[in-house]
Formats: sequence, C-alpha cells, structure tokens
Amino acid sequence: MDDTELRTVEHSIPTDILDDLLTRFIICVPESAKQNLIRICFQIELAHWFYLDFYVTSESKLKTCSIYEFAAHVFQHIPSLQKERHKLNQILAEWKEYKQTVPTYGAILLSEGMSHVLLVQSYFAKSSWGFPKGKVNEEEDPAHCAIREVLEETGFDITNYISADEWLEATINDQLVRLYIIKNIPMDTKFQPKTRYEIKACEWFPVADLPNSKKDVTPKIKMGVNANAFFMVLPFVKRLKMICNVGKKARHKSASVSEMDYSLNKTRVKSETAVKNNGKKTTERRHSKRQLFIDDKSVDFCAPSWLNFKFDRTAIMECIP
Repeated sequence: MDDTELRTVEHSIPTDILDDLLTRFIICVPESAKQNLIRICFQIELAHWFYLDFYVTSESKLKTCSIYEFAAHVFQHIPSLQKERHKLNQILAEWKEYKQTVPTYGAILLSEGMSHVLLVQSYFAKSSWGFPKGKVNEEEDPAHCAIREVLEETGFDITNYISADEWLEATINDQLVRLYIIKNIPMDTKFQPKTRYEIKACEWFPVADLPNSKKDVTPKIKMGVNANAFFMVLPFVKRLKMICNVGKKARHKSASVSEMDYSLNKTRVKSETAVKNNGKKTTERRHSKRQLFIDDKSVDFCAPSWLNFKFDRTAIMECIP
C-alpha cells in the first residue's frame, strides 16, 4: 500500500472517532511495547473490532473497512508511526505470519446425549464452519482464554462446565489449537455473539454427519454442506466421534461415502453352490444385498446407504420406450 492508496482512505473515518479509538487501544500501551510494531498491530486489530462493533451501526453512516484500511488511518494519524507507513504492507504481512504461531484456545460444545456439536460461522469466511476459539493473550491461562473466546463468539458462559483436563489438541499450519470438551448443553440454548461483525451464525450439527475426510460427501448428502466447509473441524472429527460413541449405527447404516469399498470383487458373491435338481446339477448364485436387481448379473453393486432400498423393476421397465 503506497502513499496514493493511503490518501484514498484518509477521510473515511472521522478524526474524533479515530482519536477515541487510539486513546482506548494505542495510547495506553506501555512505551516499551510501542517500539514493537507487531504488538502495535495487535492493538490496531482490537481498535478495528471496536470500531466495527460500536461505531458501524445501522443508524450510522459509517462503513465497514478492512484491517488494512483501518491500519492505514492509524499509521497516518500517529506521528511516531508516520515514518513507517511506507512499509505498512510488509508490517501487516509479518504480523499476520506471527499471528499463525500464537496458540488458540476454545471449546467443543456438545448437546445433551452428545449427538450434536455447536459450530460457528465467521462473517469473513461465510462458506466455512468451525469451533468457537481465539488467540491467547499474553500471559493468559489457556482455560481462561477458551472461556473468554466462547463467550465472545457465542454469548454462552462455559465457566461452570469447563474441565482443565478434558480437551482435544491439534497443530494446524504450525499453530497450536486446543479445544476443551463441554458436555450436556441443551439444544434450545440461545446463542448470541457479543461481537457483531465477527460471528455470523451459531448452529448445531449432527456429530455423525461431520466429514471424516475432505472427500467425504456425507455432509453434502445429509446437510447440503460441502466437506470443505469443515476444514477447521476435520483434525478433530475422528476423536470427537470416539468421545460421542458415534459409529456405523449412528449413521443408520450409511457409512461415510469416502470410506466405502467400491471394489466389485468384494461385493460379488465369491462362491456358487451346486445343488441337485431332479438328478441334474444346476448353479444357484447367492445374491448380495448390494445388488440392485437380484436377477440381473450386469448390475451387482449398491452403496451401503441403499441397502434397504428396493426398485420396482416392473414399473421401471414399463416406463422405458
């Protein structure tokens, strides 16, 4: 972002509002921290969220802006940062890279009976769903971070539910993610995110229908949502299903499509039995349930989810010209 780009957003945030935001989040930072541009960027991010939550309302004429546009205002407005504004793109890139190394903590909220799990949808990643979580603050306890983030993103306080020893953990793109297991939350609980422009929706999803892999089409079939929408959930799905005792029965005999064995050799009947009929030997094929038409040797495969499905062959054949 060069000086020309900076000038294009110069007046989109009134100076009195900018002064208020900088007083709240920048001026109060210790002098030693002000020398650290990465630390300043974290404060700018907090100010940006505050601006979106409390200044950009349906009644105001102010418009939303990206973190880059907001940071451009800050770097122009604060004298000590003006000399660094020509490096704003580089500074923000380094900050975003550093953010990926900061551990995140959150929670897996399970319904009564542990049949459903609560997932949240971000305003900025509308096609994806994930667990409520967020980055830990400096010297903050992991459990406290999880409580704070879940409260911010769902409006639900897990203080009385959380156990410091019950959690799942994974490293995603070099970032540690720990999620505390929260059980027996009533499904009629009203969730209301505290921030208006961070979380768009909170919804319950059946644990049994979550994808086991990126190629699993189960969520598409069952919920109309692609497996890619759960990419932040995938590292935890198998362990989550073990906790919830989700197996083949929970899916009502419809296993994850990605895990099916499509080998015709395994679905074919491997043996034929010779039986006597009036002194003559005839061959009787033992038919598999996976055959669509048991008297049609050319079709002998059916997905497990179709095991109890039957065609009315006579009606089908009558419709064929």
